[in-house]
Amino acid sequence: MYKSIGLLAVTGVAGLLALKFLGLLLLPLLGMFFGFVMWALKIALIVGLLWFGWHLFQRWTNGEHGAEA
Repeated sequence: MYKSIGLLAVTGVAGLLALKFLGLLLLPLLGMFFGFVMWALKIALIVGLLWFGWHLFQRWTNGEHGAEA
């Protein structure tokens, strides 16, 4: 009985060490992925603001001011 409990404990410790080691190796990849996501959000924000400004400019130059009753 103690042999199986000891084997289970050793397996758990080995799994925990492997998980920590792989986490340290994959941490830079996670940082790169987060950086890419933030870069994509910045580009989307800039494009959205340019699109919104262009449409406002078009509305103002064509004399349309929305739904005025």
